[in-house]
Amino acid sequence: MATLGFAGNYAGTVVAMPLSGVLAVSLGWESVFYFFGSLGVVWAVAWLIIVKAGPEDDPFISEEEKTYILKSIGQNEDEKKSIKHPWKAILTSTAVWAIIASHFAENWGFFTLLTQLPTFLKDTLNFELEKTGFISAIPYLAMGCLLGVSGYLADWSQIKGYLTTTQVRKYFNCGAFLAQTVFMMLAAYLLDPVGTVACITVAVGFGAFAWSGFIVNPLDIAPNHASVILGISNTFATIPGIVSPLLTGIITSDKTKEQWQVVFYISSGIYLVGCVIYWFFCRGELQPWAKTNTINDVVESPRSYPEKQVIVNEQFDMTSSEQKKN
Repeated sequence: MATLGFAGNYAGTVVAMPLSGVLAVSLGWESVFYFFGSLGVVWAVAWLIIVKAGPEDDPFISEEEKTYILKSIGQNEDEKKSIKHPWKAILTSTAVWAIIASHFAENWGFFTLLTQLPTFLKDTLNFELEKTGFISAIPYLAMGCLLGVSGYLADWSQIKGYLTTTQVRKYFNCGAFLAQTVFMMLAAYLLDPVGTVACITVAVGFGAFAWSGFIVNPLDIAPNHASVILGISNTFATIPGIVSPLLTGIITSDKTKEQWQVVFYISSGIYLVGCVIYWFFCRGELQPWAKTNTINDVVESPRSYPEKQVIVNEQFDMTSSEQKKN
């Protein structure tokens, strides 16, 4: 469900890129900012009206869905917990930093292509400006479609017991990063209109499987602190949005093919570093510093969460002993 929600990010890109090209050619580049800025205001108003702080405050949600969501985060409707975040433990957790590193790596490639792909297609492959928007949208269309597939496969492999949570996160995330590393390098090597666009499309498309890894990982290791972890991760992940376009502008000052190859090689290298870090430090089980005294009715399988199962069993044994004494 989380990966399906994030698919909207790429659906927006698919629509925005070709539309931006049309607006820029017909009404001038300023019209792009006016149009999407106005849409942002409309979205903000809709968000304030529709979105609620929690499922218990949503008048349109069913009782079954509300109960499921609350139980999945270790709460019930009558329980309003004031969560105290263990900041030191969060900031010193290698599992958290693995998420941050992967988020940074994925966004480096994302922002590099998002901001520079139309320019690259125009300067290096000689596409017309109006057409670059449509062609630039193809990779994100592939990713938007594959996000639903990756989310389904990740859940299916866990439900069937084929993979543990840690294995799902590692295999999906690192497999995607390795594919992106290879195809970004191929795109830089080929520099052919068809071959390069195809390689970029495959590279971006495989990124969908990474989102079934690091982006949902905070819910595995610390469900009660997932929002904080994702907030910290996203803070670091926005840095590429600032640095990557600046660095690309410096590297491609002469707009030569060799300079653009360097840009792609840098992205490939960052993907590879993110892959290595995540492989060694990723965790899929509830972390010790994130455990609470609340017993969740939805208990994961011992194969996926061995530590949580032991804790629940110990608490159940203690409760049973006390009842016998009484």
